[in-house]
Amino acid sequence: MEEEVDLILELCKEKMGSATEHLEKELIHVRAGKASTRMLDGVTVDYYGSMTPLSQVSNISTPDARTISVQPWEKNMITPIERAIMNANLGFNPENNGEIVRINVPPLTEERRRALSKQVSQLGETAKVSIRAARKDANEALKKLLKSGLAEDLEKDAEEQVQDMTSSFSKKIDKMLEVKTQEIFTI
Repeated sequence: MEEEVDLILELCKEKMGSATEHLEKELIHVRAGKASTRMLDGVTVDYYGSMTPLSQVSNISTPDARTISVQPWEKNMITPIERAIMNANLGFNPENNGEIVRINVPPLTEERRRALSKQVSQLGETAKVSIRAARKDANEALKKLLKSGLAEDLEKDAEEQVQDMTSSFSKKIDKMLEVKTQEIFTI
């Protein structure tokens, strides 16, 4: 029985961890007015018939806080790279000079900052809902074990551990949201 409890706790922790990781990935794509190479992480390019991540066909850098520079390893890849960035719907207008693709990251307006802050809050709430769902699943599994002969004090201890995990992951999410919101409002 104790092995099953440990398994339930481990599964719960995994689910909560993946919700936090997913939030982290989503927050990277929320543009905070400052150029970052990670803004282009999800962009794929048609490289000789197969969709390939942009980072595998070019060198991506940020020469300054407002510019992302994409240097393709093959000159004939400039147009497909430019097209892929536009098709990714990131709100960027790439420019190329025949050798390099430059993306100017426009400064955010106050209205856009508020909208992004709201978006960040919604992403955080979605992650918290996933964490609460993991807690609910774990507690239901523990109740089933209790009915099939698990000692009541073991079940209560496990529920407390689940609640501690929930609190811990929720605090981690709050901290991530606070950092991202601060980043958005920093000019």
